Amino acid sequence: MRCTFLLTPLLLIKTLYAQNDSSFTLSRAIEYTLQHSNPIINAQIDYEIYKHKVHEFQSIGLPQINAGAAGQYFIDVPTSLLPNFIEGPVYGILFQNGLVGSIPPPNNSRFPVQFGTKYVLNGSIDASQLIFDGQFFVGLQAQRSVLALNGKNVERTKIESIVTVSKAYYGSLLAQKQLALLNSNITRLKKIFDDTKALYENGFVEKLDLDRITVAYNNLLIEQEKVSRMVNISLMALKFQMGMDVNLPIVLSDSIKEDSFESILQNGPFNPQSRVEFQMVQSQIQLHKLDKKRNTFGYLPSVVAFGSYGYQALGDTFNFFKEPSFGFVNGTYQKINRWFPTTFVGLKLNIPIFDGLQKNYRWQQAHLNMKKSENDLNNLTNAINLEVNNSKILLNNASSTLKNQKSNMELAESVYNTARIKYEQGVGSSLELINAQTDLKTAQTNYLSAIYDATIAKLDYQKSIGLIKP
Repeated sequence: MRCTFLLTPLLLIKTLYAQNDSSFTLSRAIEYTLQHSNPIINAQIDYEIYKHKVHEFQSIGLPQINAGAAGQYFIDVPTSLLPNFIEGPVYGILFQNGLVGSIPPPNNSRFPVQFGTKYVLNGSIDASQLIFDGQFFVGLQAQRSVLALNGKNVERTKIESIVTVSKAYYGSLLAQKQLALLNSNITRLKKIFDDTKALYENGFVEKLDLDRITVAYNNLLIEQEKVSRMVNISLMALKFQMGMDVNLPIVLSDSIKEDSFESILQNGPFNPQSRVEFQMVQSQIQLHKLDKKRNTFGYLPSVVAFGSYGYQALGDTFNFFKEPSFGFVNGTYQKINRWFPTTFVGLKLNIPIFDGLQKNYRWQQAHLNMKKSENDLNNLTNAINLEVNNSKILLNNASSTLKNQKSNMELAESVYNTARIKYEQGVGSSLELINAQTDLKTAQTNYLSAIYDATIAKLDYQKSIGLIKP
């Protein structure tokens, strides 16, 4: 018993936690979407990829250091042909010493000589540093601008996901509300059906009246099954848009209700710059300007510093890694080196003179692309203003329709209540009651649809004027 008392609160807490974990308000659904939606995640990955591309481009301006080693074994040492510079001086000395009677004429022949050793090893560390390159420094600015453009693309993807999930959320609420109203109508008509059946069994109404109500009741049951399936489909679509496993449970804790939809309408002028799409095209124009600047700076010289530090080993036997030997060099007993250093530094200046007008043509392309983007910006401005005006009109229309549908629903409820009372008192027909019930259901459905349309119109208007932010 004691164990049971301990487990019961734990199970209750676990159940409540599971319910809370699957319960989503619209704000929580949006928060979940921003963290799990695949389009948003991919846009953020693209942003991170380009961030690394920017770092990759920046690394061009950092020192470039490389190390290398190479070894060669000459099976045949390279041979060179040298002029015969020995025969003339030798004969001259012999003639001076009386050893020969005359000096022969010059000999233009050549003799082969092998220079070098069988083994050659070398290793070095090479470094270079970009000192000045106009195209590189302009490219740095362009890379940062492209990174900012990718950041705007992430923001746009988030806004689109927020709008999509909000519409899916409201669509699911509408389906659930329609199902609830349908259940209420079924309950209401079930009571009338039971009462009519009892009256028929006692001979107070005709079978025709019972049949009419039976048909209406069965139609509601069929519609209930269809709407119930639509509720499941709408919830699965919502979970898909949120980036949630469609097999996981979800409960919508918000409700779709009438609101003051016209209160958000702006009467003053609208600034298109509040839209992220406008900012993205502005960034495109800035990139084309930087591209023009980059090609202009391409006519400036570039300067690169470089240097190398290394060692080289030469010999006819492979003993370069043994202990150093000692011997006489120029009459002095000393250590004989096998490795010899090689060190140098330098500066390279590259001056563009003529490239076949390649940079000029690239500049012209960038200029024309900038003109296209400016035209796109003008067209986008008109499109945004058109979208704002259309969404404002649609919101006004939806708000007016909502008021009319609310009045129709209230009138249909009054007509139904009157028809029900007349039928219960035996002064009204079943046909009149069924028609009133059908009109009420239609009016309720139209009212809910009007609330949904007004809510979506409000959402579209908020998006058009740039009020929706991630």
